[in-house]
Amino acid sequence: MRQKFLQAVFALFCAAALGACSLPRGIGMTNEIIGHDQNEKADAPFEVVRVERDNVKALGSWPATGWSGKYHWLAASRGSNAPLISTGDRVNLQIWDNSENSLLTDQAQKVASIRQASVAPDGTIFVPYAGDIFIRGMSPSSARRKVEAALQPFIASAQVQLTYEPGQESSVDLVSGVSKPGSYPLLDRNSTILSIIAQGGGVSPGLQNPLVRLMRNGKTYEIRADKLFSDASYNTVVRGGDKVVVQEDQRYFTAFGASGTENLIHFKQEKITALEAMSLIGGLDDTRANPKGVLVLREYDAKQVRTDGSGPSQRDVAFVFDVTSGEGLFAARKFQINPEDTVIVTESPVVSVRTVFGLLNTLLVTGNRL
Repeated sequence: MRQKFLQAVFALFCAAALGACSLPRGIGMTNEIIGHDQNEKADAPFEVVRVERDNVKALGSWPATGWSGKYHWLAASRGSNAPLISTGDRVNLQIWDNSENSLLTDQAQKVASIRQASVAPDGTIFVPYAGDIFIRGMSPSSARRKVEAALQPFIASAQVQLTYEPGQESSVDLVSGVSKPGSYPLLDRNSTILSIIAQGGGVSPGLQNPLVRLMRNGKTYEIRADKLFSDASYNTVVRGGDKVVVQEDQRYFTAFGASGTENLIHFKQEKITALEAMSLIGGLDDTRANPKGVLVLREYDAKQVRTDGSGPSQRDVAFVFDVTSGEGLFAARKFQINPEDTVIVTESPVVSVRTVFGLLNTLLVTGNRL
């Protein structure tokens, strides 16, 4: 009876060994994904590049994918400390005239008020008797003197007081990512991006790895918030009509396979190396991972394909890392992950063997109990 049972156990073991490749597991092994020898696959639909210390620098010059490759921002500059009147601003005038036969005032009241005169698209405001007076681009004091000069032929003793309220073209819109979004008037032409964000209550504390975007004249400029806050040379002057958007960095890569997590991993900094990516995904699973088979899958645009070795030879590329050696670790430390890359930690071949022997051990223990 015992002999028959052992024969049955042996048969089950052989069946398990033959079917080991179909046992449940997470991700394929390296040779299942990229093949035993890519050089034997001249017509393969993707390129395999083994990343080593002697080629990682050249790979860093390959075209960027998933984004432009760098942030584009305006250098800091200075503007006028005095406000300048723009189209859409509203001007308030008070005109004093002490003459007996005043054209604007009567005997009881020697002052005439003109309120909320809008600066027209051609940069002018209308003043009775003087007509249209061009004041766009002028400071309030310069505009006041110009209005007085225009009134002199008609009211020799006229004195003018001028104030103005900024319109849309003299304001900046804080769209999102701050405590108090809204439209903020520019008190002068030396207001900076940091002063505007401060007026909005600062960057919302719930944002992780925030970016600051500045939209101006159909162009978009962006910079990481921590970089903007740490270097005064990036504190650029804002202009009327600018729109400022603060939001989390939307760049990400995908983690998959025998790692600590399988998820979308958002960029926590401007650049992430392959070694840092392995840390962000929770490292390699000690019981499942193949440290000689860490892959980075990347898709290039058709126009980025090269035939001279200065870029990928095919659109789809699998970069392979062996992190069991110092050479491989240094290569992973210098290789940059691009947004929308997929980082795959392949299964170790030992996993299937362990599964088979675990099954055999279970059968033997069960047999002994019987």
